[in-house]
Amino acid sequence: MAGPSLIALQHLGRERLIGAYLVDTPDGPALHDCGPTTTFETLRAGLARHGVTPGDLHHLFLSHIHFDHAGAAGLLVRENPRLAVHVSEIGAPHLVDPSRLERSARRIYLDYFEQLWGSLVPIPQQNIRTVGARVVDFDCFPSPGHASHHVSYLRDGVLFAGDAAGVRIQPSTLVMPPTPPPEVDIEAWDATFDELERRAPERLALIHFGVFDDVGRHLGDLRERLHRFARLVADGATDDEFVAAVHTELGDEAPTYDSAFPPRQDYQGLARYWAKRREGEPV
Repeated sequence: MAGPSLIALQHLGRERLIGAYLVDTPDGPALHDCGPTTTFETLRAGLARHGVTPGDLHHLFLSHIHFDHAGAAGLLVRENPRLAVHVSEIGAPHLVDPSRLERSARRIYLDYFEQLWGSLVPIPQQNIRTVGARVVDFDCFPSPGHASHHVSYLRDGVLFAGDAAGVRIQPSTLVMPPTPPPEVDIEAWDATFDELERRAPERLALIHFGVFDDVGRHLGDLRERLHRFARLVADGATDDEFVAAVHTELGDEAPTYDSAFPPRQDYQGLARYWAKRREGEPV
């Protein structure tokens, strides 16, 4: 089968920020993740450049239900009522009824919600497929850490990693750990790194942003940076100190990374993680 085709969704006008992957399956064309509602027309145009329409798609393989990965899923199903949407058991109910998810996000993003993400369209239950170990012709497995409901897909040596393998914007060598609230779990992510290494993919297909073949170095750098950033917060860094440290590390690449890896938001996720640990709550 042909390799994955990365469609740049040009979120907020930025070329290398959010992507989606067009892939072949035995049933016909499919997508891995689909971006937010606000980039749906860009997704349509990207599909058209490959001779595909939303109505031609047979499957949508979702890594998780965060808006930048799954926000447009309901629009795709509205245009293509036979589309099978593959998602984790935890994430599935929020696609069928996204109202609680959207209300919560609107409290966080306020007036920026519509500009960033757009409203969510519910998906009929009959379109939902809860993932197992095998999804069509992909291996599929849980990959929590960034989010509890995260899954990854592997085929022909290519790992469609969602956010489990971090944020790395082509052509950079810098890989960053996205740690937004509320579900970051360092121990779970360490287990995910172990599983990714065990499965030994040859390439990583990242939504943020691009395909990379230096897998061992990439995952090693990501694990080290996640623990270093987590320790910085645990040791009492303020959000301003955390942002300054991240920007120092990114150097001239900070403007490129800030939208896909918003350091202030990532500080909040790590601060929440440590607060829950101190209080003895489940992460």
